[in-house]
Amino acid sequence: MGVFLAPMAGVTDLPFRILAREYGADLVVSEMISAQALVYDNRKTLQMLTLADRERPAAIQIFGHDPKVCAEAAKIVFDRVAPEMIDLNFGCPTPKIVKNGDGAALMQNVKLLGQVASAVVEAVPVPVTAKIRLGWDRDSINCVEVARCLQDVGVHWITVHGRTREQFYSGQANWEWIRKVKDACNVPIVGNGDVFSPNEAWDLLDETNCDHVAIGRGAQGNPWIFEQVKTYLGCGVMLSAPTLLERISLAIRHLQMKVEYDGEARAVREMRPHLAWYLKGVPYSAEARRLVNITTTASGMERVLKELL
Repeated sequence: MGVFLAPMAGVTDLPFRILAREYGADLVVSEMISAQALVYDNRKTLQMLTLADRERPAAIQIFGHDPKVCAEAAKIVFDRVAPEMIDLNFGCPTPKIVKNGDGAALMQNVKLLGQVASAVVEAVPVPVTAKIRLGWDRDSINCVEVARCLQDVGVHWITVHGRTREQFYSGQANWEWIRKVKDACNVPIVGNGDVFSPNEAWDLLDETNCDHVAIGRGAQGNPWIFEQVKTYLGCGVMLSAPTLLERISLAIRHLQMKVEYDGEARAVREMRPHLAWYLKGVPYSAEARRLVNITTTASGMERVLKELL
C-alpha cells in the first residue's frame, strides 16, 4: 500500500515534489503537461519536465485528446527524463481544459479515451497510469466503464477522484464509487478525494478496499501528512502536528527552493498561495497572509514569516 502525492496544476512543481518525498510520499506526480505543447517543442512546457534524482520515483502527467499526439508526447517525456511512470489526465475539470476536449471531457467519449491510453501504453516502455473522475455529472457516472476500458488497454493502475466533473472540488467525495471501481477491476486502484488526515486515509482504504491513497489538497502547506498517514496506517500512532517553528522553517525553505528553481519574481508570485496554506490555522496569522500577498521580494516574505515567531 502506497501513499502518493496527487498531481495538482500550479502546485506539484519540482520543489513541492521534493518536499513531499522527503516527508514520506511513496510516489510524486507532476503538474499536468500538455501533450500538444510538448510535441510543438514549447520551451516553458519542456522546462516542466525537469526531474530531480531525490524526488524519484516520480510520474509525469500529460493531457491531450489526440492518440498520436499523446503517444509522441509520451516518447518525448521518456526520452528526456525517463520517469518511473507516465500518468494520463482524464479528470481535470478546468473549463479551459475541457473545452478543448481534454481532461474530464474524455470521460464523455470512452472510445477515444481508450484510444489515447492504448497509444501511450504502446509508445513507452514504462508503466502508464491514469487519473479519472466518477463521470461528467451525477447523471452520467461511468467510472466503472472507463476503468474497465483503461484496464483492457494495459493501464498499470487507475486513480479515481471521488467527484464528478460538475462538482469540481465542491461537496463531498463519493468513496462508494471508488469501491465499485475496485470491485470491477483487477488492476490496482488508487483512491483520491477528501483525505486531509490520517484518519480519513484509514477510512478511505477501509471503505473502498483500494490499493493505494493519493493525497492532493490535504498536502498543500502540509507535506507532513505523508509521514503522519504512513505512521498511522503502519502502527496506529498519531504523530503530533508540526510546531509553529517547524511550519515557518519549512515555508522559508520551500520559498528558497522555489527561488532557486524559478527565479525570484516568479517564485514570489507563485509562493503566495503556498505560504497561505502553511499559515492556515496559525494564530494571529491573518496580517501575515495579507502582507505575503503584497510583498514583492523573497527576503520580504522571509521577514514576514519570521515575525510570526
